[in-house]
Amino acid sequence: MLRLKSRSLGIQAEKMSKIGSFEGFQPVSLKQEGDDQPSETDQLSTEEGDPGKDPEPSRISRQPSVTESTLYPNPYHQPYVSRKYFVTRPGAIETAMEDLKGHMAKTPGETIQGFWLLTEIDHWNNEKERILLVTDKTLLICKYDFIMLSCVQLQRIPLSAVYRICLGKFVFPGMSLDKRQGEGLRIYWGSLEQQSLLSRWNPWSTEVPYATFTEHPMKYTSEKFLEICKLSGFTPKLVAAIQNAHKNSTGSGRRKGLMVLTEPILIETYMGLMSFIGNRNKLGYSLARGSIGF
Repeated sequence: MLRLKSRSLGIQAEKMSKIGSFEGFQPVSLKQEGDDQPSETDQLSTEEGDPGKDPEPSRISRQPSVTESTLYPNPYHQPYVSRKYFVTRPGAIETAMEDLKGHMAKTPGETIQGFWLLTEIDHWNNEKERILLVTDKTLLICKYDFIMLSCVQLQRIPLSAVYRICLGKFVFPGMSLDKRQGEGLRIYWGSLEQQSLLSRWNPWSTEVPYATFTEHPMKYTSEKFLEICKLSGFTPKLVAAIQNAHKNSTGSGRRKGLMVLTEPILIETYMGLMSFIGNRNKLGYSLARGSIGF
């Protein structure tokens, strides 16, 4: 038994001596046949082991980025914002124009000068989406439901009754808590002195003898909306139509002429809680409100 144990120990010692005699494992290059290009490891080792060349700073090569840079804001491409407004849905504004043409067909003898999509700002600073239609005799202010595609309210203003147009920035009383920036246009067709106190402080009054407008927020959605939402395109058409209506008017309501003034537009609101809530949530627009549920 002792001889067998000593013999086995001798065999194990001999194997250990053979393993220790190896100098180490040699690296194996994983090249395919016909591949003459040196590997990245070989190239680095060659550059490091070449004493005849001066060392050069290492350069890191990067692949070109596949992402395209986009300019922000891009005024003509806001799909996620514009889709919320039903007026931008395909065919919505065209349907509204056809409906208004049908209303104008009931009053023959008037020629349509153009359609515009603007935002009306009432005397309580509430924003309301409106379609304006100008003929050679009348200014139509339409409240249109772009969800149900129907005309809800239509206000007719004779152009011969319009006597003043103001262009300028919006201003508020010094103690007002709800103010807005920007510029607008105000059209007067009645006397402010004859306006009753009740209609002035009633937010739902329809007896206000003027209307105030500013540009629609979707004016930069496309070239089509840029054309019908800009005040710079609406104002000259309206002024020319009013001047022609004054020349051709012979009735008792005829005005002496039209005054076009550049002055601040006063909106007399002080607390403005209702307009603050309504304007921040765009309650005056046909807007997708999202799903409500649990």
